Amino acid sequence: MDIIYKRLTENELDTFIQMRINQLHEEGATEEIDLVPNLEDYYNRHMADGTFVSWIAKDGDKIIGTSGMSFVEKPPYFGCPSGRIGLLSSMFTNPNYRRKGIAKELLSRVVSEAKEYGCGTVQITASDMGVKLYTDFGFKHNGNFMHYKL
Repeated sequence: MDIIYKRLTENELDTFIQMRINQLHEEGATEEIDLVPNLEDYYNRHMADGTFVSWIAKDGDKIIGTSGMSFVEKPPYFGCPSGRIGLLSSMFTNPNYRRKGIAKELLSRVVSEAKEYGCGTVQITASDMGVKLYTDFGFKHNGNFMHYKL
């Protein structure tokens, strides 16, 4: 097994999108809509303007792990004086490659990207499977997180 890590490019986007959809289903999504056009639009726009970065893991030509970091800006607050926030997403490792440190390496790389971008914090809505990875990395729970569906 010869794993290489690299930044996501347009060349890998189709596979990346399919892995994102697989991840959402694995996490329990049941909606039956075609998300591919929306994901293509999002990634193409935000990769182009630098507000989305991703590191992927490959074994040969096969993508076996993904990560993603979207950069957003809010009014500065005491916990994040820059107002810049990294939203972590797309953390997924092929089931045959899990428990080998791949997700931790990908996480480390996208968190570094967030730091370089000037983010003061990184946020994620963690799957049950991901909680241990994020806790071990140093993420803290925020019990007040809420959302309102429009």
